[in-house]
Amino acid sequence: MSDKPALPDHLSGNPRSPFFVKECFEHEIGIRFNGKERTDVEEYCISEGWIKIPSPKARDRLGQPMLVKLKGTVEAYYI
Repeated sequence: MSDKPALPDHLSGNPRSPFFVKECFEHEIGIRFNGKERTDVEEYCISEGWIKIPSPKARDRLGQPMLVKLKGTVEAYYI
């Protein structure tokens, strides 16, 4: 099995983002936010302590879900 790349401090799941790292998404990533597992995280920053999750209803002009920023303790790891 190949070695997994180190998870960056700031990572986005959107391929159009400058924080998207394709190599990281070749493996499953888990996010623990304030001690609880989250499966709906689109973007995170460990050092600044936030995650972004999609809004259930609001959409931007391109039809993509708007992201809501939540602040707290973030842990990222490979599953």
